[in-house]
Amino acid sequence: GQGGDVGSQYNTAIYYHTKEQQLVAQQKLEQVLKASSSSSIATELGQAQIFWPAEKYHQQYLERGGRTGVPQSVEKGNTDTIRCYG
Repeated sequence: GQGGDVGSQYNTAIYYHTKEQQLVAQQKLEQVLKASSSSSIATELGQAQIFWPAEKYHQQYLERGGRTGVPQSVEKGNTDTIRCYG
């Protein structure tokens, strides 16, 4: 997880479709690790599998207001704090 998000459902991952994407991702993870004071990176790297979109009611969660019912901007570059946890 990250920050206050704990559990495997919050893990970060990079999924690739091609060998070229795999190589780029591996190189980037190695760069990040070298620049980090940590001895490992938790980000999973794996081949992309079938993707199943979530049900419609899960889409645009922040834009619809999340748990608070107060919509949030989803514009690129927005720096508002995410309030989806109520």
